[in-house]
Amino acid sequence: MATEKHEWSGWRTAAEQALYGTGGFFRRPEGPAGHFRTSVHASPLFARVVAELLRRVDEALGHPAELALVDLGAGRGELLTQVLALAPGLPHDLPHDLDRRLRPYAVERAERPAGLDRRIAWLDAPPEGCTGLLFANEWLDNVPVDIAETDADGVPRRVEVDLAAGDGTERLGDPVDGEDAAWLARWWPLAGAEPGLRAEIGHPREAAWAGAVRSLRAGLAVAVDYGHERAARPPFGTLTGFREGREVRPVPDGSCDLTAHVAMDACAAAAGPGAGLMTQREALRGLGLDARRPPLALAATDPAGYVRALGAAGEAAELTDPAGLGAFTWLHHPVEVPHDVLRP
Repeated sequence: MATEKHEWSGWRTAAEQALYGTGGFFRRPEGPAGHFRTSVHASPLFARVVAELLRRVDEALGHPAELALVDLGAGRGELLTQVLALAPGLPHDLPHDLDRRLRPYAVERAERPAGLDRRIAWLDAPPEGCTGLLFANEWLDNVPVDIAETDADGVPRRVEVDLAAGDGTERLGDPVDGEDAAWLARWWPLAGAEPGLRAEIGHPREAAWAGAVRSLRAGLAVAVDYGHERAARPPFGTLTGFREGREVRPVPDGSCDLTAHVAMDACAAAAGPGAGLMTQREALRGLGLDARRPPLALAATDPAGYVRALGAAGEAAELTDPAGLGAFTWLHHPVEVPHDVLRP
C-alpha cells in the first residue's frame, strides 16, 4: 500500500511562498483588489483624507524641496493614483507647489502594473532617507508569522501545515523556543493555558515596521490594519483566507490571501518612542472627514448637490463605521516632526 506523502512547514515559511513566491497570491494579475476590499477601494474619500494628511506633514516639515509619499503594500498603485489625481486641487491653500514637489513611491513585491502613472516609482522595499509620509494600509497583516497553539499539557507548540495535502491540514510540531518563546512571554502569554489556545508570533512584523520607520529621515509613518492589544488578544488567533471577496479556509497554495490581525502595541513599541494608536474612526474624523447627512433643505434648492452630498456621507459613514472599517487601528509614528499631525 502506498505511503501517504506529507510536507510539513511552519506557517511563516508557507505563507511567504504562497503570498510572494513565484505564482504567489500577490503576484496574480488581478491584484489584491480582485479578492478583498480595503478602505482605498471603498471610497475616493479615503484618498482625500490621505492627501490632507500629506498636506499637514508638508506643513509640519516646513515645505521641503521634495516631499515623499510612500505607499507601503501598494497593491496595484490605486491609492497613489487617486492622490495624484487630487494633488493639483488638494484642499486648503497649497504654497510651494506641492504637486510639483511630490515624489510618489509604490512599494510592492509584485511586478509594476502596465499603464501606471510614470511619476510613480515602483520599488520592492521602502526608499531610504525620504522626507514625507509613509503610509501602509493593510500591509502588516500580510507580513507572514508563525503560529503557536497550546497542547494538552498547556505547552505552546509550533503549528505546522501540510503543503502536500493542499487543504490547510495542520498538526502541532515542536515546542516554541528561543526568540519566539520570548515574544510570546512578553506580548501574548500562552504557557500553562488551556489546550487549543492560539497566538500569532508577531516579531517579524515588529522588525518590518521598525525598518519602515527607520527609512524615513523625517516625517510621519502610519500603518492601518486589523489590530489588537495585549489586554484583548483573540484566544484562538485570527489566521484566515480571502478569495474573490469571500472568507475561506487558509490554504498556502497561492489561491487566496493569507492574513492575520496585528499585535499593534508590540509593533508600536518596536519602532521606539513617540508612537501612538487610534481607531480609524478617530483618525478620519481628526482629518476632517464628516459622515453627517446633508441638510434636507438642500434637496429643495440643489437636488443634484443633495444627492452627491448624501452619497459622500454614506461613503464616509462606511469608512468610519465602528463595527467595520472604522475599527481599524492606526499606528502613527512621527520622525523629527514637531507635533502630532493627526490631531485636528
